[in-house]
Amino acid sequence: MTAQRLDGKALAATMRGEMAAEVAARVGRGQRPPGLAAVLVGEDPASQTYVRNKRKSCDEIGMANWLHHLPADTTEQQLLSFVESLNADPAVHGILVQLPLPKQIREETVIAAVTPMKDVDCFHPDNVGRLTTGHPRYYPCTPHGVVQLATRNGIAWAGKNVVVLGRSNIVGKPLALMLMQKPTAANPAGGDATVTVAHTKTVNLREICRRADVIVAAAGQPGCVTPDMVSPGAVVIDVGTTVVDGKLRGDVDPAVGEVAGWLSPVPGGVGPMTITMLLYNTLRAAERIDG
Repeated sequence: MTAQRLDGKALAATMRGEMAAEVAARVGRGQRPPGLAAVLVGEDPASQTYVRNKRKSCDEIGMANWLHHLPADTTEQQLLSFVESLNADPAVHGILVQLPLPKQIREETVIAAVTPMKDVDCFHPDNVGRLTTGHPRYYPCTPHGVVQLATRNGIAWAGKNVVVLGRSNIVGKPLALMLMQKPTAANPAGGDATVTVAHTKTVNLREICRRADVIVAAAGQPGCVTPDMVSPGAVVIDVGTTVVDGKLRGDVDPAVGEVAGWLSPVPGGVGPMTITMLLYNTLRAAERIDG
């Protein structure tokens, strides 16, 4: 068996085309384009690359965007004051404070300072709480990208046994919440799945994964999902991205492709979807703020 490819790059291009049409329609009605403001503190190379890719994607769909690059010695209060200015700026519909931040700045304080309406990463406690209760304002970008990648390839979540391997606040926890919930008008990405959250300390991890119809690997451990952990024909979605010897590696051993029915690649799978869903949230934020 050779797994079918869950091509995030191709799907991202399709969805960005859809959003470009929505942005053009907004502008054609005389409304301002959606605007995303990115704040980068310091000189972290990976963060610089990520922000640059986000800005390029914004340009592709006609979305206004700004990069505010602050020095590494910026104080917490200076950053909080700057975030408050973006909260008050009517041209800005989404605010992205790139993580990690320098050690003198508390990430949780900055996350809480972004007004929930412009929190397009869905990190603010208010937005996390709304997600938990099944009334999301926005969906977190990477989990939503995972859901879209499967759904738009005709893979149904309802009734499936899903193992989410990883328990981070960015991927594992919110994805598990989304997949276990009922789909409603307010929560269309609810999966109706039976979800097990596992991690690298889970006992009998191989047996737990073997029972899964879908495995989402988000542990941050290169190659930790091996063929003997995957049931023949299962869907395997790789969220891992770790640089090993200068190359990007996922959490899934490539040999899994000989067992799984569907497999997302690294790179080219979930990664492009994450940025796409950030744009999606910014567009939805513009609709909420401006109408």
